[in-house]
Amino acid sequence: MTDLGDLRASDAEREDVVEQLRVASVDGRLTLVELTDRTEAAYKATTRAELALITQDLPDTGPAAYRPAAPQRKKRWFMSIMGDTKRRGKWRVDSDLAALSVMGDVVLDLREAEVRTDVIDITAIAVMGDVKIIVPDGVEIDLDGFALMGDKKVDVLEAPHGMRVPVVRVHGYALMGDIKVYGDARAKPIRRGWAAWREHLGLDAFHGEPRQIRD
Repeated sequence: MTDLGDLRASDAEREDVVEQLRVASVDGRLTLVELTDRTEAAYKATTRAELALITQDLPDTGPAAYRPAAPQRKKRWFMSIMGDTKRRGKWRVDSDLAALSVMGDVVLDLREAEVRTDVIDITAIAVMGDVKIIVPDGVEIDLDGFALMGDKKVDVLEAPHGMRVPVVRVHGYALMGDIKVYGDARAKPIRRGWAAWREHLGLDAFHGEPRQIRD
């Protein structure tokens, strides 16, 4: 008799797990890098047993769980004027973000942030300075705005088309400055508790020697 866990997973079952992960992130149970890694694992899982492993430490919210929208707070600003401002490690994102750099550097590392919103919305302004945003590879990046005598750049390994992955939306305005969005492979490594799962499921789709950035 075939073990039920060995049965092949359907597309609908994968989408149910992705929704469960999204709800867990909004509830504060997963960081952005954990959400991204597990979402990728869900889409690449082939059996029900693999899907069960992905969510074994999360409550079962059901395939269509409803969560009321959190009240919107004022935009949270990170500013640097002729200096450096860095936000990394464990922190909470529950409102829109804004970064202003005037002859300085602002670094926002979102990988270990607890993201309480469906979309991370960032306004980045660089005037003769740099704004650097670090995200996990596998998220979707939407960058708009303009650059005058400056540069706007995305260097992120995005997930294949069709996956419902976390979205980071950046409105960038650069005047003789740079706005750069970097993926995990281009930044200093962090501790990833989910790395063992990626290796177990054969999910390391991105190869090559990482090139670190200086921030």
